[in-house]
Amino acid sequence: MSDLRRRFVEQIQRHGAPLTPRLAAAFAAVARESFVPTGFQRRDGSWARPGSAGFLEAVYRDDVLITKVDGGTPVSSSSQPSLMAIMLDALDVHPGDRVLEIGAGTGYNAALLTVLGALVTSVDVQADVADRARSALAAAGIDGVRVMAGDGYAGAPGERFDRVIVTVGVAGISPHWLEQAQPGPVVAPVEHAGTHPVLAVRGPAVGPVTATVICPSGFMSAAGPLTAGHPRSHPAPAPSGALAEVAEVAPPRWGAALDTIVYRDLWYAAGVWSERATHAAVRGRDQSCLVLLDETGTGGAAILPDGSVLAGGARAAEYGALAVEIVDRWEAAGRPPMQAWRIGLRLTGEESAPIWAPATWTLGG
Repeated sequence: MSDLRRRFVEQIQRHGAPLTPRLAAAFAAVARESFVPTGFQRRDGSWARPGSAGFLEAVYRDDVLITKVDGGTPVSSSSQPSLMAIMLDALDVHPGDRVLEIGAGTGYNAALLTVLGALVTSVDVQADVADRARSALAAAGIDGVRVMAGDGYAGAPGERFDRVIVTVGVAGISPHWLEQAQPGPVVAPVEHAGTHPVLAVRGPAVGPVTATVICPSGFMSAAGPLTAGHPRSHPAPAPSGALAEVAEVAPPRWGAALDTIVYRDLWYAAGVWSERATHAAVRGRDQSCLVLLDETGTGGAAILPDGSVLAGGARAAEYGALAVEIVDRWEAAGRPPMQAWRIGLRLTGEESAPIWAPATWTLGG
């Protein structure tokens, strides 16, 4: 193993991914640079090309690599490796398992699955992305992956799988995936409060369908019926500058701000208890915050990691009070982690192409 890949595996482990020996060996075995042959977009917007200074060091960081941009919007990527590791661990792949992958990306995730012994069918709605993934897999000498261009909602009609992994953000689960894969699970990032927590979903295509939360995440959204609105949809994240002036309506309640994971736990609970939960940029803050967005999309209340609440807009008092109530309720419940929630899904979405979307939540033991 090269020093770069050894440090890569160590970095993934440091970032909290549950790397079994098999998973660690897979990340060490697959050359990630083979899956970005034309480079990727750096965080500053410039393009990193193979052979350029620092290229390989950047490839072997625990970071997402944006590989296709359309009109300034990223539309395809290689996901953050530690997140991939968490999802692959939850998928619990065994040698010989047939896996349906929705969203081919660069082909790197399918390559890891193959090293784990799976037979993979990968479906991507973007024909050029599917072509590039197919070429990268061939160049890397990876056998056992079939890449198809098509609507991921349909899966792979007429075929049977043991598991499904979804690498794009969706609003719900296609019944076709549940029909094609038993016993499952379907591991998928499903929209909730402006983010895409990864769920492990189980059940027959006709229901009942249930899920548990694996981890927080953020993904590019899929197209078509997989992102259909439904009664429990949350508002889309507010664009930068959309929020009105906000003022503090409740002071900080914790001496130290919640760390990122615990803040995400609060965020998840807010999405359970309010259909207006999402995220938005708040002036004076470096990162987007948990926000209860009013119907105008310009006001509401923000809950900050220190427990303070800011509010603005015509209904600032109402939304500020709701935000305080949510924080109180989360504290009274013992600050439950998002993994404590048990989710019931309901068939909803478009009549011609329904999806199983989260609809009910209870706190488990």
